Amino acid sequence: MVVAQRCDFGVGDVIASKFKITKVLGNGAFGIVYKVVGQDSKVYAIKLLKLWEVSPEQYGNLKARFVMEYNTGMISSPYLVHSFSYGEAKGNPFIQMEFCESGDLRGYSRTHKVDYADVARDILRGLEALHSRGKVHRDLKPENVLIRKDGTAVLTDFGISGDQNKRMTERFIGKPQQIFGTRAYMPPEQVNPPRGGQATVLPTTDIFSFGVMMYELIVGKLPFGELSEETLIKYLQNGKDGHWDRDALMNADPSGLWNPIIEGSLRPDFHHRIQTVSEILSMLPVGRQPREEQKADSFLPVVNGTLLRIMQGEDYGKVYYLDNLLGGRLTLTMGRDDEWTHNQVPITEETSKYISRHHCTLEKEPLTGQWFIRDGQLLGGRWRDSLNGTYVNSREADKFGIAFNPGDIISIGDVKMRVEGY
Repeated sequence: MVVAQRCDFGVGDVIASKFKITKVLGNGAFGIVYKVVGQDSKVYAIKLLKLWEVSPEQYGNLKARFVMEYNTGMISSPYLVHSFSYGEAKGNPFIQMEFCESGDLRGYSRTHKVDYADVARDILRGLEALHSRGKVHRDLKPENVLIRKDGTAVLTDFGISGDQNKRMTERFIGKPQQIFGTRAYMPPEQVNPPRGGQATVLPTTDIFSFGVMMYELIVGKLPFGELSEETLIKYLQNGKDGHWDRDALMNADPSGLWNPIIEGSLRPDFHHRIQTVSEILSMLPVGRQPREEQKADSFLPVVNGTLLRIMQGEDYGKVYYLDNLLGGRLTLTMGRDDEWTHNQVPITEETSKYISRHHCTLEKEPLTGQWFIRDGQLLGGRWRDSLNGTYVNSREADKFGIAFNPGDIISIGDVKMRVEGY
C-alpha cells in the first residue's frame, strides 16, 4: 500500500505534472481546492483529498467515497459541477473539475443582484438530477452552490464532506469547522434520528436544506435564530419544533411567493414535508428555460423482469436481477450478510451496522407481477422491523409493504438502489 504523503502545494507548483496552480481556492478538513491551468491552457479546479490526515487502514473507504463524488460529477446535467478526470498526487486522490469563475452563491449574492427564483430553479434541477439517480446531496448550503459565468447556479461538493453521519468526518484530525456550519441546514431527523440509530438520508433531507438556504438568502438571516456554539442547541430545537420567523419572510417577500415553498420545505416531520423537488418547481413561476436539454436515464420497460442497481454504496454499480433470484419463491430477503445470515439480496456494508442483517423483504405478486417491499423480515414466526427503516423514494415502508416500479429509488441505510426493468 502506498502511504499518502503530505502535500504542501502552493501557487506555481505543478500537480501530477499536468496542472499548474494559480490560486488556492479553499482548504478544509477533508481536502484542498486549487485553481489550476492544464496542459491544454484551460482553467480547471482540482480537489485534492487529504489522505495524509488519516491512517492507512482508512484509505479504502475514503477513496471509494471520493470516487463516488467523481462519478457524480460525470452525470450529464447542466446543473452539476462537471468532473473531467481522476488522479493521485503523492498517494492522495484528486478530481479535475470544472472551474466556476463567479464563485459560490453566498459571495455572489453579496455583490450581484440575484433573481432567487432563477437560482432556485437551477438548484432544484441539479437536485432532480441527483435524486433520480439515487443520490442525495446531503450538504446543500450557499457555499456548495457555484455560479458559472453565464449566471447558472450549479451544485458541487456532493462527496465526503456531505456525509452527515460523521463516520467519515471523525476520522480526520480535529473537529472540522464545516460540520458546525452544516448544522444550520440539517433537518431534525438527521440531528435526532427517529429510531435512535442513524437516520436514512432521503431526498427530503435536501428539501429541508433547500428551505433553510432560500430563507437565508431572501431574508438575510437563518430561519431558526442566531447560530453559534452557545445557541446551537436552541437553534436545533427550533428546527425540531418548527419555530421560525415567518414575519421576517413576509416582510422580505410581500408577494407571498416563497411562503408556501419554505413552509412546506421546513416541516420538521419529513413525512409531511414536500416530498419531491419537482413539486417545488411547479410552485415557482415560469422563468428562464433550462440551459440545455437534460439527458434523462432510460429505465427500460419490464420485459423479462425487474432489477435493482446500486447507485450509492460500497457495491456501487452492482445489479440484482430479482426475477432470476426468485427460483420458484415469491419472496426475497435483503440485508447485510454475516457468518450467520445469508440474504438472497445481500448488501455489503463493512464499515458500519446501519443496514440490518434482516433488513427488508421483497415480494412479487404472482397474478399481476407487481413487486412490493416490506420493512423487516419474518424470523421464528415473528416479524422483526429493520433498525433504520426502508424507503421507496421518500415514502417509508412498513411490514405490510408498498409497491415499487422502474425509476423508483429504494433506500436502506447508506445504500440506494434504482429500480429498472430488463
